[in-house]
Amino acid sequence: MYLRRTVIWGLLIWHIAANSTSFAQTTTPQEAAKVAPAGSATPDADYHIGPQDILQIDVWKEPEITRTIPVRPDGKISLPLLNDVQAAGLTAMQLAANIRTGLTKYLNNPQVTVTVTAINSRRIFVTGEVGRSGALPLLPGMTVLQALSSSGGFTQFAREKGIYILRLENGKQNKIPYDYKSVVKGKKEDTPLEPGDVIVVP
Repeated sequence: MYLRRTVIWGLLIWHIAANSTSFAQTTTPQEAAKVAPAGSATPDADYHIGPQDILQIDVWKEPEITRTIPVRPDGKISLPLLNDVQAAGLTAMQLAANIRTGLTKYLNNPQVTVTVTAINSRRIFVTGEVGRSGALPLLPGMTVLQALSSSGGFTQFAREKGIYILRLENGKQNKIPYDYKSVVKGKKEDTPLEPGDVIVVP
């Protein structure tokens, strides 16, 4: 009786293992995708393209159209068949949909993917008595203190009490004082940055 149960269990385990191996070998990527849970959206899915951003345009089986291209200062890109296409102000998915719609006049069911490979339109600038002055990419939620840290800190001649931010608002440049010591001590909240801000460390 014990031997019979052992044989039955052995056959059952072998059957399960054989079926699992068969599934792994014969399941196509398309079938596996149906079973696998969908991936979460990327944090930058709602990012709006700006001038000077670099885009990767992929059109399936169309190497003549597939290319890496910068967004011009006027907010447009140039593509074969479509000429000028508005890119600035759109998300990558919206631009892909517009390109796909335009290409349907020339191609059968075009598959288009747009990827932002470099964000150059969202930059801030740090100048004055810092270790490394110049432009920095504006990361989501970036603050003045973070930008100063990314610039290598202060030189020995920096006047921490005189730091200010230059910000263009409604066509006018405003000077915003920055209380560095109070922020560092936690007495004041740090100042979030906006595209085009210039941090001046006298």
